[in-house]
Amino acid sequence: MKNPAWFLIAMVTLLCAGCSSKSDTMHQPKPIVKFGLIADIQYGDCEANGNRFYRESLDKLSECVADLNQENVQFTVNLGDVVDRSPSDFEPVLSRLSQLNSKVYSTTGNHDYGGIKNNEELFQKLGMPSEYYSFSKGNWRFIMLNTNEVSSYSNVSGTWKEQELTSMREQIKKAGKKNGQPWNGGISSRQMNWLRDELISAQGRKMHVLVFAHHPLYPDMGLTALNSEDILNLLSEYPCVKGVISGHHHTGAFGTYKNIPCITTEGMVETKEANAYGIVSIFEDKITLTGKGRTKSYTLPFNHVE
Repeated sequence: MKNPAWFLIAMVTLLCAGCSSKSDTMHQPKPIVKFGLIADIQYGDCEANGNRFYRESLDKLSECVADLNQENVQFTVNLGDVVDRSPSDFEPVLSRLSQLNSKVYSTTGNHDYGGIKNNEELFQKLGMPSEYYSFSKGNWRFIMLNTNEVSSYSNVSGTWKEQELTSMREQIKKAGKKNGQPWNGGISSRQMNWLRDELISAQGRKMHVLVFAHHPLYPDMGLTALNSEDILNLLSEYPCVKGVISGHHHTGAFGTYKNIPCITTEGMVETKEANAYGIVSIFEDKITLTGKGRTKSYTLPFNHVE
């Protein structure tokens, strides 16, 4: 060998580089919580309409499930609109979701109510313990709002919720807002009180909170929940709230309301071939959403609850 010194230096450099790379990998923090995120599968055994390819959602969902299992997520959040228009379409979707290796936490979407006369049957079908609920993982509380509770499509006629719907629409009209659409819903005064109790409890226990809903709360693009501003103002009173994640608006969106980051994640049903879902990882100082397919990625830093 003509240049033994050069060879020795090269070998030492390669070994150090390998050690450095291994060390960097070993020191990468593991997430405290890691879960899958799915929105607007909206499967239907029907022809495509515009950019919505209903039948193709099944293959996308199968791909999504396989990936989430490979990623060993602790659970998956389904943000609603499992089907597009018919209760008969639930079975193929739920069959695929059942292949996940971990639990699915669902809320309903406006399309899920099509043909449904008994809301309780819908909640049971989706494995929801109640119309709205929360669950905890370690020091995190996850709140599953139901922004379809008060709406024109969720069987409120003749109930106490009907008057609340009328009141919400009147307020929207008076304010000149654009979200008083028949496909949007809101949460009732009872759910609002329940939410306040959840936040007081989490704040008192020094827990962090992540809120989920089908309808976006912010930014206002005509697709937000009917009483989104009331919900946001309540959430903003509690520093334990670290973010809101929602669906419904298939192209996605992002905005910050009084220091609360609000992600609207992309819908799976859109486009013929491109998938859309994500993996959310919670660390000590941030939340990351790693988007798959059309789903955008985000990093949301936050401060600890005092």
